[in-house]
Formats: sequence, C-alpha cells, structure tokens
Amino acid sequence: MPSPLTPIMEFIDLKTQYRELKVSIHNRIDRVLEHGQYIMGPEVHELEERLAAYTGARHCVTVASGTEALLISLMALGIKAGDEVITTPFTFVATAEVIALLGATPVFIDIERDTCNIDAGKIASAITPKTRAIMPVSLYGQPADMDEINCIASQHGLPVIEDAAQSFGATYKGRKSCNLTTIGCTSFFPSKPLGCYGDGGAIFTSDDTLAQACREIRVHGQSKRYHHTRLGVGGRMDTLQCAIVLAKLERFDWEVRRRREVGEKYRQHLFRSAAPARMISLRPDRDCVWAQLTVLVEDRAMVQARLKAQGIPTAVHYPISLDLQPAYQHLCRSGNLANSHWAAERVMSLPMSADLDEDGVRHVIDALVGGCTRLERGYLTTGEGSYPP
Repeated sequence: MPSPLTPIMEFIDLKTQYRELKVSIHNRIDRVLEHGQYIMGPEVHELEERLAAYTGARHCVTVASGTEALLISLMALGIKAGDEVITTPFTFVATAEVIALLGATPVFIDIERDTCNIDAGKIASAITPKTRAIMPVSLYGQPADMDEINCIASQHGLPVIEDAAQSFGATYKGRKSCNLTTIGCTSFFPSKPLGCYGDGGAIFTSDDTLAQACREIRVHGQSKRYHHTRLGVGGRMDTLQCAIVLAKLERFDWEVRRRREVGEKYRQHLFRSAAPARMISLRPDRDCVWAQLTVLVEDRAMVQARLKAQGIPTAVHYPISLDLQPAYQHLCRSGNLANSHWAAERVMSLPMSADLDEDGVRHVIDALVGGCTRLERGYLTTGEGSYPP
C-alpha cells in the first residue's frame, strides 16, 4: 500500500474534467429539469445530429449502453440462433455476449500481437455458410484494419459491425471511427473518451433501412406508439445523459488532441527509459484515442505492486481471453488463439486522461523504472525474437 504521504493518482481523471465543464454541465442538466422530458427529450435528437455530423455517418441512434448498441445492431441485421459472427476473443465480454444472447455462435479469430486488434488476415479462412457478420473491435482506441476487413466482407456479402466502444474520436485513413463499416457502435460509459455520467451508447450507419430498424428496436420494436412491427428492447438513452454528453462535446476535440499528446509522451519516455514495458504498436495509417493506455510487461503482478506502492493505479484489459471464460467455452468456435493468450498475460493499463500532464507521465515512468532488474530492462521476449519499442 502507498504510504500516507504518497499521493494517489487518478487512473482516469474525471474530476478535473468536471471542474472545467461544471457550468456547461449544470446548465444542460437544468434545462432538462425545466422541460421535464426525461425520455426522448430534445437533447436526444440534438445529440444524434451532432454525433452524426462528427463522424460523417448519415444516421446516429442513441441507445442505453454500448452493449445495447451491439445487440440492437445484430437484431437489425437479423442475426438469429444458428448463425455465426466472427469477432475477437481479446475484448470486453459484451462483444461476444450479445452474439450468444441471440443464440448465434461467436467465432473467435486471433489478434495481432503488437496491436492486440483482430488479425484481419485470418478472417477469410473462418468464414462458413453460417457466417452472417464480422464484428472487429477497435481495441484501446485504435481502429482495426477496416479496409481489409471490409474487402473480405464484401467478397462474401457480409455486413461489418465496428465495436468502437473505445475508439470514438479516432481516425482510420482520414475517416472517423464509427463511420468505417456497415454499422459502428460506441459507448458513453464514464471512462470512455467521450463519456456520460451513467450508461449510454450510440449506433452509426449510413443505411436508411438499418437506421430505421435500430430506431424501432430501441423502443420495443415500435414503428409508432403501441404499434410493434418487430421484436425490440427497452434501449433508449435517457435525456439527462444526452445532455451531459452534449456539454462534454464542447471540449472533446481538445481532449482527443491531448490524449494523443499524452500517449506520445508515454511512448517517448518509455523508449528513452529502461522501463520494463512497451506500448502497443500504432499503425501509420490510423491514430488512437487511448481509451486505455496499454503496455506489455513481463511479471505483471510484480510491476503492478511496484506502481501501487507509489500510489499509481493500474488495470488489466483483459486478463482472460473470452474463449477461456467458463460461460463461453461451450458457446464459441475458435482455432489457434496463441496471441490472445500471450497478450492476456502481459497487458497492463496505465493512468490516462486528457488532463494528465508531463510530470504525471514522468512519475509513472520513473515508478516503472525504479527497482527493476537488469533482465526486466531488456526487450520483451515473444518467442519470435525481440519485441521492439
């Protein structure tokens, strides 16, 4: 445990962000309290217009959470029992959960060892007559190789759902995440790059038919009040949460720039230091909003203990790949997932916020370096040679 004199860093500094936006947030909330339209109020439509314009997608449909965004998207595509959906096992459980909830089979494809994103080159060989969709995850805030994935999908007549819960604000070849595929889904969970103060999410598409289906499904399958044309869910994002996201949009462009700058500071300091950690790789044709500032380390438990002793919080995203989770072992189909298992033993997330300054980054790096052994200071061994910075 840190000593009583050791300051505790924020893993995600939402307090500073709130202080900067306090007036705008309260004004937005007060407006909702005054008009009293807590469900599907005017802020819902305003936010959807703003987010669609931001991404370039024709439609945005706000929903109750990132998980609901994925579930509703699959329902709109008609995914059902017996179907297969190709995805990654190295992600938060919601990605596979929504597939399994519809009775479909998650088909797990291994990841790239250096980015931890799905390996697009391995997708084609997993497609079968039962395959109905491909769902890549833009992990840690960096989009997967969407052009290659879209090309494979097009050859087989398959839709692609980008699970962009962590990558809203990122770009791929100059295009915004959430507008890279048939459907994009994001989350406004408080810790996300653009977060609310509860649960929330959004679906993006330029397909008019899919957008209408998503809108109906989120309100119990209604095409109009009490007229139910399809199965649906109670999946609306409430007006207060939309108001909070609208307030946060005021400085979102600045926050995205700062996240990239902070990520680059980490990269520079890690490269120059003897720290026993290496950041995940960034591809040159895309950027990252660092929903999690994730590094790869050996002897993770020891490194985490060292940081904790100096008041620095860490997290692991994710310690067990989904194919090894008890609830999914009998529900999924998968091949060789060696990279996913390797990464699960080594990934560790460090403090990251738009308001994290260089002194904060240096404090984390100094703690990583302090006390590490000579062996730790070397490159991480991958079994395929040295893993470069």
